[in-house]
Amino acid sequence: MPPMKQLALDIGLPTGPSLSRFYAGRNTPVVSHLQNWVSNGFGAATRSPVPTYLWGASGSGKTHLLKAVREMLREQGVQVGWMDASTGFPPEFDERWSAVVMDDVHQYTPMQQARAFNWFVNAINPPSGSPCWILSAGDAPPAAMEVRDDLRSRLGWGHVFQLHVPNEEERREVLNTEAAARGVTLSADVVDYMLKRFSRDLASLMQLLDMLDEFALRNKRAITIPLLKTMLETE
Repeated sequence: MPPMKQLALDIGLPTGPSLSRFYAGRNTPVVSHLQNWVSNGFGAATRSPVPTYLWGASGSGKTHLLKAVREMLREQGVQVGWMDASTGFPPEFDERWSAVVMDDVHQYTPMQQARAFNWFVNAINPPSGSPCWILSAGDAPPAAMEVRDDLRSRLGWGHVFQLHVPNEEERREVLNTEAAARGVTLSADVVDYMLKRFSRDLASLMQLLDMLDEFALRNKRAITIPLLKTMLETE
């Protein structure tokens, strides 16, 4: 039997990206750093607006963390500037921003790189008000980034963290933990099937689990490989 195709899992997570939903594992120091920054009174006088840069391979959770931070800041009433590779025409720096978040820096066009450099300059030395915190992410350490020199040097100034992609043991732990939180149990063969037949990044696996749990509840059946196959054939 040929391998079943991977799902294009486009449905969103129930509560969206959050630091609490992120499996930290070997990335605990990164999550703790971000949590400390956004949880204990953003903008406190004791806090230094030193930029933070995260790097790691696809599937390591960079975008999840950046979006989680953005939402936590917004919940505190903080205005945030956001740019990623899909931002066709990034806006000019806004003095009302208290934080700047830039994702997928390695994919920026020359125009986006120029705007990112401008955001760095204005965030660190704003025309008025206090300096902004800068959080950015890419797929490589700053020295290896193929971007303009002045942007590369600023990406490397401050806190630099590497994000590790979860290994198979960690992915199994996450699947079982998330299933238990839903009140269901995943057998070892179901977990094996999910890891072998579908995208292994945690975001996609969590979306697959959401779909499978909902399908099992709707059909009042336990989660098994036959049920998973039926869902793929009918949904």
